Amino acid sequence: MKFEQYRIAEEIKRSLEEQGFKRPTDIQYKAIPSILKGDDVLAIAQTGTGKTAAFAIPVIQLLHQQSRSRTRGEVKCLVMVPTRELAIQISDVFKQLGKYTRVDIMGLFGGVEQEAQIKKLDKGVDILIATPGRMFDLISQGHLDLSHVQTLILDEADHMLDLGFIRDIRDVIKHLPRNHQTLFFSATIDEEIKDLAYSIVRNPIRIQISPDDPVSKNVSHSVAFVEMDDKRFFLERLVKEFPENKILVFVRTKVRAERVAAAMERVGIKTLTMHGGKEQDDRLTVMKEFKQGDIKILITTDVNARGIDIPNVEYVVNYDLPDEPENYVHRVGRTGRGVQKGQAVTFCSPEEKPILDTIQSFLGKEIQVMKIDKNDYRQTISFSEDIPNENWQLLIEQHEKAKKEGKRKKK
Repeated sequence: MKFEQYRIAEEIKRSLEEQGFKRPTDIQYKAIPSILKGDDVLAIAQTGTGKTAAFAIPVIQLLHQQSRSRTRGEVKCLVMVPTRELAIQISDVFKQLGKYTRVDIMGLFGGVEQEAQIKKLDKGVDILIATPGRMFDLISQGHLDLSHVQTLILDEADHMLDLGFIRDIRDVIKHLPRNHQTLFFSATIDEEIKDLAYSIVRNPIRIQISPDDPVSKNVSHSVAFVEMDDKRFFLERLVKEFPENKILVFVRTKVRAERVAAAMERVGIKTLTMHGGKEQDDRLTVMKEFKQGDIKILITTDVNARGIDIPNVEYVVNYDLPDEPENYVHRVGRTGRGVQKGQAVTFCSPEEKPILDTIQSFLGKEIQVMKIDKNDYRQTISFSEDIPNENWQLLIEQHEKAKKEGKRKKK
């Protein structure tokens, strides 16, 4: 079934056509009819399957059909998300899909001045995409009224639980009218998620798109065993061998992000960094530059692991392994979005092997190993412009000597 056959407004179909949406994905096909009927929905689907459009299309349709009368601070649909980046991204999706409709859409998040947000809220909005912190600030100040909300959407619900937002979710429900529609979207499901879901939804339609492999079939992923101090050489070689590719590099901490960026700068590679230590304006600038492809390498912490949709990322590099095994799936899911194919590689040092074992246990299968023989390993180090050519052989000899000494100590 094509979108043009759906009983939705021509204004929405026009937006879908402009963005190249022809047929719904599995989650969209199963969720849209139930949402349009007014059912509560509990939807579980892996990253990159089109979850946002699965709830945005029917919600815009329902509100487009209604009258435009709104009171001060009134909101008709509330979308709760865990991070500022997600609030911005989901707002953009709603605005793209609803740009020819009468539906008024707003993103609400911290890190920016609230005056402009208050001014817009005072007029009332149809759809509000909000992070909990700023939302509760404006509720307490009397600028936000949730008593007219018809639809509550929890997106990335598993991540919201991880960040400790369960109390905020329950507090929001206290502000909503008793009869409202609840849409619950999550990439994973466990007992805690299930308990939360069934405590806030009424006889939901349960939709689960969960293939045996939690990693999308569009993503080819592998692991390369590399010494911790040699990872920069392998990243440099990858970048220089694929100079036109957009590459997303995940590291463990914001300090690591800046160090890896500095290492790349020494060898003439321009990069962007993204982490929790950056101001909101800086984050927005970085994301804009990376999405436009002005600079093709983004080094980031797990602030960008979940939900963020960056077009045309050809390669994901796990420079450091994630502490949470679920984040492996979310990280590699930043490539191979929609119908596109993507590549992901993980650099695993000896001390990270236990983390790799945990990830493979979570996946239920072993990750394909990218075998590197000694000559390839040496050539990768010699490839680097960070080491004078006449000294690279000495460095390798020192590296081999250190490894042998380390083995003796273990014995």
